[in-house]
Amino acid sequence: MLTATTFTDAPGRPLLLLGPSVGTSAATLWAACADRLYGRYHVVGWDLPGHGASAPATGPFTIADLAREVLALAGRIRPGEAFHYAGDSIGGAVGLQLLLDAPDRVAAAALLCTGAKIGEPAMWHDRAALVRAEGVESVVAGARERWFAPGAPPPAAESLVAALRATDAESYARACEALAEFDVRDRLPEIAAPVLAVAGGHDRPTPPDSLRAIADGVLHGRLVVLDGVAHLAPAESPEVVAFLLDQHFDEQRSAGIAVRREVLGPAHVDRATAGTTAFTRDFQDMITRYAWAEIWTRPGLARRDRSLITLTALIALGHHEELAMHVRAARTNGLSDDEIKELILQTAVYCGVPAANTAFRIAQKVLDTP
Repeated sequence: MLTATTFTDAPGRPLLLLGPSVGTSAATLWAACADRLYGRYHVVGWDLPGHGASAPATGPFTIADLAREVLALAGRIRPGEAFHYAGDSIGGAVGLQLLLDAPDRVAAAALLCTGAKIGEPAMWHDRAALVRAEGVESVVAGARERWFAPGAPPPAAESLVAALRATDAESYARACEALAEFDVRDRLPEIAAPVLAVAGGHDRPTPPDSLRAIADGVLHGRLVVLDGVAHLAPAESPEVVAFLLDQHFDEQRSAGIAVRREVLGPAHVDRATAGTTAFTRDFQDMITRYAWAEIWTRPGLARRDRSLITLTALIALGHHEELAMHVRAARTNGLSDDEIKELILQTAVYCGVPAANTAFRIAQKVLDTP
């Protein structure tokens, strides 16, 4: 039985389960991220056999076995209810298995630094043999290189390494062997629940292409690549990962980010999201909830009308960077080039010829770009 760690005790709120990477514990990997979630959830992490607080493995296990254990854990906490799930590395592989085996129970999933197939079987079997022969200390140096991006390690780095050193060697080896057998690449089109795939730009075990394959392969996938992150995104970038989880799992924030991506374009919004910092997160969260979830979703005006109003305001106030972005958005919302021209002509009368002159120059550059 997998041991659980409760991060946020909120029995009346949606359940969010958090899965670990091999050699880590839920507490060391997820604590900082869980503490930064704004959305209101009942947050519980789980530990692999022989990792963290879980008892050592008593025999071989597969990713499907772990998924059944996680499903049983969810059933003990919220019998029969659907839940949210986020997992890193092997925890992400378990998430994919849950989405395939229990599609009615997983409402949405965030899969971080993982893959539908991770590495090659020979590599996992070699690592399992090494750990059995020489203990987990034999993989500590390699783990440091894989886990963290170049530069200053995250504050949790030493706690993560300590958790690795405390891991039961045989259980670690069994986890490696489970990953050696795991390959669900041909089943990704079966997954219908919303999936957020989060990649680390410096991740070698599961590079961005691995997460892109998941986002492209499932029916409703989104990919975000985090610069300056390697294999343990929740510990390396807890603020941004918490922001992403809130966007994905919190109903209001999810609605806001969906509209924002539809209007401004997925690439622009995902770049802005990936560039979020602890300093800018509150602002990004505010505009996601208020501007996009509350104002742009109101039924009183069509989106094309909201674009007309927004362009006028931006021209009047001289917000030129935002103007270029919203000229592109206006096209997305159904405005023709002639309608954009007429709007700018109108602003020449009421906002001033210099403002309209600048607006024409900016709009022309945008409209000339394919």
